[in-house]
Amino acid sequence: MFADLLTRLVRPEPDPLTENDARLALVSLLVRIARSDGDYDRREKKTILEIAQTRFCIGHEAAEELVREAEEIEARAPDTVRFTRAIKDAVAYEDRLGVVEALWSVVLADGERDPEEDALLRLTASLLGVADRDSNAARLRVTNG
Repeated sequence: MFADLLTRLVRPEPDPLTENDARLALVSLLVRIARSDGDYDRREKKTILEIAQTRFCIGHEAAEELVREAEEIEARAPDTVRFTRAIKDAVAYEDRLGVVEALWSVVLADGERDPEEDALLRLTASLLGVADRDSNAARLRVTNG
């Protein structure tokens, strides 16, 4: 399953993602941003689990399994561009705003705005086609709760 998703993501023109693959790609992107500062802590993982449960209407055990799979995919995936391209192609703009909001939730989960996470989030938002002002608005929504 992982090899199949990775193979499809690295093609020059990847096939559209199935719903399950889109979930896996999104959660893998959340894991990637959490790991970008070299400190993937329990608060970030807890936030990713909560996002998965809420966004996909799944239980805790299913969310844990999804995150485990996403951690493996993220560790083996070649680059962030492939994830974002696949998500951008599979998800409407309004829903991509939700993706950016989820990314901000992970970045801010540990109470710090790490420069590496911040830089990756800005790049990711841009690759997702989300305008800077919309990304900033998403950050403010997360910050202001």
